[in-house]
Amino acid sequence: MAELLLTNAHVYGDGAWQTGVDAIAIRDGVIVGLGSSAELAGLVPAAEVVDLDGGWVLPGFQDAHVHPVQAGLEMNACNLADGQNLDDYVDTVAAYALAHPEPGWIVGGGWSMDAFPGGVPTAEVLDRIVPDRPVFLPNRDHHSAWVNTAALELAGITAGTPDPTDGRIERNDRGEPTGALHEGAMELVRRHVPRPSDDDIARALQTAQAHLHSLGITGWQDALVGEGLGMPDVLDAYLAAQRAGTLTAAVVGALWWDRERGDDQIADLIERRERAAAAGFDASTVKIMQDGVCETFTAAVVEPYLDRHGQPTDNHGLSFIEAADLARYVQLLDAADFQVHIHALGDRAVADSLDAIEHAVSVNGRRGNRHHLAHVQIVRPEDVPRFAELDVTANAQPLWACLDDQMADLTLPFLSAAAREQQYVFRSLADAGTRVAFGSDWPVSSADPLLGMHVAVNRVAAGSDAEPLLAGQNLTVVEAIEAYTRGSAFVSRRDESTGILAVGMAADLAVLDADIVSIDSHEIGAVRVTRTYAAGRPVHTL
Repeated sequence: MAELLLTNAHVYGDGAWQTGVDAIAIRDGVIVGLGSSAELAGLVPAAEVVDLDGGWVLPGFQDAHVHPVQAGLEMNACNLADGQNLDDYVDTVAAYALAHPEPGWIVGGGWSMDAFPGGVPTAEVLDRIVPDRPVFLPNRDHHSAWVNTAALELAGITAGTPDPTDGRIERNDRGEPTGALHEGAMELVRRHVPRPSDDDIARALQTAQAHLHSLGITGWQDALVGEGLGMPDVLDAYLAAQRAGTLTAAVVGALWWDRERGDDQIADLIERRERAAAAGFDASTVKIMQDGVCETFTAAVVEPYLDRHGQPTDNHGLSFIEAADLARYVQLLDAADFQVHIHALGDRAVADSLDAIEHAVSVNGRRGNRHHLAHVQIVRPEDVPRFAELDVTANAQPLWACLDDQMADLTLPFLSAAAREQQYVFRSLADAGTRVAFGSDWPVSSADPLLGMHVAVNRVAAGSDAEPLLAGQNLTVVEAIEAYTRGSAFVSRRDESTGILAVGMAADLAVLDADIVSIDSHEIGAVRVTRTYAAGRPVHTL
């Protein structure tokens, strides 16, 4: 007996819509029947029948790299993520300050670098809106922060304050701080910002989960579970939600690697993994952040960044962990059967990370821990085949693979000619046999998988008239769907229970309002999710 029968649907399978299948029967969160409505109505009478109005049913999307709690905290605070330009940000901060007149910090974030001249905001703008309260607003990628003078003064940041080894204070020609802090320099102010309460974190998780479900996402890998980059440790929030039954998504938590501690933290990570497992939560992944981002010249690159006149500098970006240390850490984590999830954006970071995994394999053998590199913005041609050779998944954020203002104005002009030709090489990786998983890095960018797929297929953002970014590096629609379903399910070690629509698999479903496989590829970004089911439970209805 099925509990739920979904009828009048098109059902996806093996790269196409299945012939003769217009209904799905579900019981105990699992698909127990696929076939025609007439067949299933007779064979598995259901307690509830739902007409999907001809909707197009895909496996639920899974985000392989996302920061939901951070996104939820920003959505519940001074949220700049919906703004498009400086005027939008000014209006949002002003409205938030007016609505929250109580003393104390204004926090939130989500601004985009391309909204500011040279990609750099200034305290002067914030001072005009909020002169008497400290403001701390990280940008979308959380590698920079916008602060006002009150925040700089409270933190004691002056012209005499040195840059930390892992960051940079933006300064004027007199050496005075101007209101932008990059990478480790953010900590100079962030350490003074009040920490969110447990209730704040729990509410942020529910806010984010509802948003992700609305986009057809039924599972994800949280790419930062621990205290890092100013994030509070969210493990207890996940465990509490798991116990309470309010965590309706299937989640893997990637435990944060503290680059200041070294390998003595592995015992603590094992204890956290075991404590999570006792609550039914998977925390058997460790996240290592190896470099920064190109826009702040902190991604680790082989050839140096160029200056504003196109001339080479002596800046090769930042490797937060020395290559030899990274290799040792990855080998030890692999031996402890952790999956390692490495932020590797520049080509030097990618090469060092692949070297580290190769070292782990040479010492430990192949243990099947499904290591993956996140972001992989620049990959040298000689490193492309190494992904498949080492069974390393490319965990990519497809929405970034386009010629938007940030890429055109703040990235490409400062990269070497070789690096410019190796941006988000999805086609090369796929042709080399690399397994590709897709994620969003939300709140860095939109969590909408359909917008990500639009770029993966077209190499142009939805609604943009820009030229494609390296058009030959595009994927097919089917490949993009697979990356958001099977690929991400593999990375999260859930491929035996989800990622495809088949009898015996979890009833994780995303129902679309259009035939994403057959429509003009430039219309993919306009497709919408009308319903989402997580383990057979309706978690979103448009």
